[in-house]
Amino acid sequence: MTTEFDIFIIGGGVNGCGIARDAAGRGLRVGLAEMNDLGSATSSASTKLFHGGLRYLEFFEIGLVRKALIEREVLLKAMPHISWPMRFVLPYHKDMRFEGDTPTSKLLSFVMPWMKGRRPAWLIRFGLFLYDNLGGRQILPGTWTVDLTRSPLGKPLKGKFKRAYEYSDCWIEDSRLVVLNARDAEERGAQIMVRTKVLSAERVDGHWKIVVEKDGKQSVYTARGLINAGGPWVEDIIRNAVRLNSSEGVRLVRGSHIVTKSLFDHDKSYFFQGEDGRIIFAIPYETDFTLIGTTDAEHENLSEKPYATEAEQDYLCAFASQYFDRPVTRDDVVWTYSGVRPLYDDGAKSATAATRDYVLSLDENGPPLLNIFGGKITTYRKLAENALKKITPILGGEGPWTAGAPLPGGDFAVSESDRLVTDLETRYPFLSRFWALRLIRAYGTDAPEILGDATQPSDLGQDFGATLTAAEVKWLTTREYARSAEDVVWRRSKLGLRMTPDQIATLDAFMAA
Repeated sequence: MTTEFDIFIIGGGVNGCGIARDAAGRGLRVGLAEMNDLGSATSSASTKLFHGGLRYLEFFEIGLVRKALIEREVLLKAMPHISWPMRFVLPYHKDMRFEGDTPTSKLLSFVMPWMKGRRPAWLIRFGLFLYDNLGGRQILPGTWTVDLTRSPLGKPLKGKFKRAYEYSDCWIEDSRLVVLNARDAEERGAQIMVRTKVLSAERVDGHWKIVVEKDGKQSVYTARGLINAGGPWVEDIIRNAVRLNSSEGVRLVRGSHIVTKSLFDHDKSYFFQGEDGRIIFAIPYETDFTLIGTTDAEHENLSEKPYATEAEQDYLCAFASQYFDRPVTRDDVVWTYSGVRPLYDDGAKSATAATRDYVLSLDENGPPLLNIFGGKITTYRKLAENALKKITPILGGEGPWTAGAPLPGGDFAVSESDRLVTDLETRYPFLSRFWALRLIRAYGTDAPEILGDATQPSDLGQDFGATLTAAEVKWLTTREYARSAEDVVWRRSKLGLRMTPDQIATLDAFMAA
């Protein structure tokens, strides 16, 4: 195990692991320390979409949306096992309104005061036209209009919704995205250290001296450059670990989601606009559930673990009930999750208005320090590429390479997903359709490595329930950094939705043995 690196990265979220993968692939010696599990904070608590951010157009964030739309298909091609095309249905009603302080609403209020804050249908269609054409689509279909009075897509909705627009974005298994980036980085020579907290980092004799702690034991590493990808903790790392003063900071915004029993029986998602101008998604989730989110609320205290408050759950239920014919209640909720998004503090008046773009701040007063502020999951690869663009002129390294390079298990075409599921069922006849689909959507072409020569379920070892076996757990612990049942059932998968507390406790005991 090396103690000397070219680059040391603090933070094992999607940005940190994306940078580690990119840097390792350029021939640099890379170390990464994550104080908890990989992706255990913001990166596992997203709405799980690769998307351009349709609503950001109202804030005139054209550049951000264009970058994200271009990147969307680049990512889809590189990871078709954990990302797939998804269609979104945007019902329209004349009473839909802007959020009051968007640049678009202010402009329209000046030009068309008689609209009184309502979103006109032509403006939504114009926004979708931009959305279709800003990013140069190759795989994803464009927008079309849906007659909800005739389409099955209108069946779950209230009768007042007669028309909708249907457009494309992509689903992403966010937690697995983080882990696969880390795994690929390690396969290219990076050293990934989980549950390892950075206590301090200081410039000494032209290098960074980094002190870390794991299981109560301290270790010291040196690096030619330091990257702070601490996400919500980026400011805390600057002030308390690196001990530098900085005027830059992040705005902590909590986004909460609820998961309910399935609210509709098709595979398309809904994009709902509220009368308060905000938007939420209702997305088919894990076959038998519906994911609804998100909220935008200021999160003042980073020491308090984010959770979906009763008020946020009530808000999401009430919002969805404005659209669904059958009201959504707290009784329908089977799980909630919440994460803190570290948005670059650009002085915006509201959490919703704060920019989702990222800022890379390079400190060259000695060996380089690169601080990562903000960012969104769709642009993580470009963020990593741009981070290396800033630091490789100082540290060296080869050129960009990640565009088009598949993540582990993703070396197949987007159109081949169904074939892979069928092939797995044929090779392993004991697999149910659900089991085979789950394995392909988690591991892609690596799935047969987990199943090996098994001819019956018992060949895979202990059955923990919900199709999780000892063979898969072994893979997750040896190849994907899992250390606890929580890592397995809530991040490497979402089998926690199907397993009982006793089954999860059994798994925890098995992993601790």
